[in-house]
Amino acid sequence: MTFKNRLIAVNVGINTHQEPVVYMHKDCHICRAEGFSANARVLVKSGRKELIATLNVVENGLLSPGHIGLSNIAKDRLGVNNGQHIQVGHAPVINSLSIVRKKVYGHALNNLELSKVMEDISEHRYRDIEIASFLSVCAGSRLNLDEIIGLTRAMVACGRRLTWSEHKQVLDKHCIGGLPGNRTTPLVVSIVSAAGMLIPKTSSRAITSPAGTADTLETLFNVDFQLAEMKEIVSKTGACMIWGGAVNLSPADDLMIRIERELDIDGEGQLIASVLSKKIAAGSTHVIIDIPVGDTAKVRSTVEADYLASLFSQVGAACGLQVRCLLTDGSKPVGTGIGPVEEARDLLAVLKGEEGAPEDLKERAIDLAGNLFDMAEQFGLFSGQRKARSILDSGQAWEQFQRIAEAQGGLKSLPAAKFEEIQQSPRTGIVQSIDNRRLARLAKLAGAPFDITAGLRLHANVGTQLRKGDPLFTLYSDSPGERDYALQFYQDNEEIFNIQEKG
Repeated sequence: MTFKNRLIAVNVGINTHQEPVVYMHKDCHICRAEGFSANARVLVKSGRKELIATLNVVENGLLSPGHIGLSNIAKDRLGVNNGQHIQVGHAPVINSLSIVRKKVYGHALNNLELSKVMEDISEHRYRDIEIASFLSVCAGSRLNLDEIIGLTRAMVACGRRLTWSEHKQVLDKHCIGGLPGNRTTPLVVSIVSAAGMLIPKTSSRAITSPAGTADTLETLFNVDFQLAEMKEIVSKTGACMIWGGAVNLSPADDLMIRIERELDIDGEGQLIASVLSKKIAAGSTHVIIDIPVGDTAKVRSTVEADYLASLFSQVGAACGLQVRCLLTDGSKPVGTGIGPVEEARDLLAVLKGEEGAPEDLKERAIDLAGNLFDMAEQFGLFSGQRKARSILDSGQAWEQFQRIAEAQGGLKSLPAAKFEEIQQSPRTGIVQSIDNRRLARLAKLAGAPFDITAGLRLHANVGTQLRKGDPLFTLYSDSPGERDYALQFYQDNEEIFNIQEKG
């Protein structure tokens, strides 16, 4: 495209997250001449950099004709400053959108079609609503096995790929989520790498939960590193614990996760492709997948879990990856902390062997690490678990965690929330069940994960005997508005905790 239209750049300081947006006055000569209207897609160019952006039209004096306002992300991607000239033209037709429409009408997509969609998403050619459309039509078991394999490979092809030529085995672990407080990853990474095995762990931020692994770890040390920095950390420690979005291993997935978070969906096909594409891109050879199963977990039944595990294994095998899925107890929260800082307190307590450290979190980590040892060394699950327990109980895992933290900038002190409210048991009895989904929502309404100190600390879990007035949980928040919002939700949903007398 030949660009003749030039406008003067203005940083309007508007955060549109990851979707580039530009602003033009309705009387701008280019806006009128080109027939641009609100929500049109435009191609903007500065030097060798270009991007497709969504146009918003200004009708007041906030922006002068002859100028183009840039949202924060648009400014950053173009690398322009106020006053620079920018060329503007019509955006090219995105042909892969016809492929999305094909899926809307229930047709299967082939590898080439999936590759075209992923390429356009990773190159930021899709607006948010178009990404949402693709995710929606792929959710709910609408992708068959071949499509999931094709989607996984397409996502890998769009990003960078690591190789670890000196290591025949590269280990990894992932939990599909849906279980508040299940922060086993830092423990597993510390245990496995303390044994001398390579485990370069990239983690995501929260999608539908009060905290992702990256959110929790960021309260303790830096997790935002480039690819070269990641390699250096791994060369020093045999491991890393970083945010996957920064290393660009699967850029299409990172963009889709952002929309999944807004939609509060995590379709099984997309889930599998998301997880495994990042493991393949990171150079992993052996992966453990934790699938919690419970009435209020992400996966509700063993039948559903077995099917998901089968898909994981088949897709992994098709992509040259050894995958072992573990069906774990998803009937109740894990540990006592929910939210970034509170989950960090739990994992530190386990690593340090503190009195009162959550035993369930410790045992889950030992089980997962033991399975990884078994996969890698093939000397039996029991021996693997015994090895994992020895490394954790001896303090080796804590020493290794500190080495990794130092390589990633050093440990930070955990901050405290501004507000805390202890909620008491409304009755005498035994906690029969806890609704994981509504418990997670309660923590999110308090401000988690965006306010890192927000969340909950449980004083009772399933099986705990309570008397009326005993502490049930403490709610943490950084703002009175979110605190009150969360407390109102709890008052309307006290059945989150099912407390019943014996008999």
